[in-house]
Amino acid sequence: MTKAELIERVSEQIHTLTKRQTEIIVNAVFNSIKDTLANGEKIEIRGFGSFRLRQRRSREGRNPKTGSPVAVPAKRVPFFKAGKELKELVDH
Repeated sequence: MTKAELIERVSEQIHTLTKRQTEIIVNAVFNSIKDTLANGEKIEIRGFGSFRLRQRRSREGRNPKTGSPVAVPAKRVPFFKAGKELKELVDH
């Protein structure tokens, strides 16, 4: 599902909002999640899951074209862990 499809589906379920209003709300939710993660905080949505940052260690990779070693620096990456209810729903 794309973001546009998500906006369409939410707009169909809430008949009092236009697609443009729904788009503003969906963008606000996504921006809030991004801003919270950028500040190093975690987000927990009960029944859905949680978003948090994980620290990746620095390592040595390889240039696929030349095969020469390349230093890959340490970095923080977003990580999503599905909640119990979502796992059970998907597992059927």
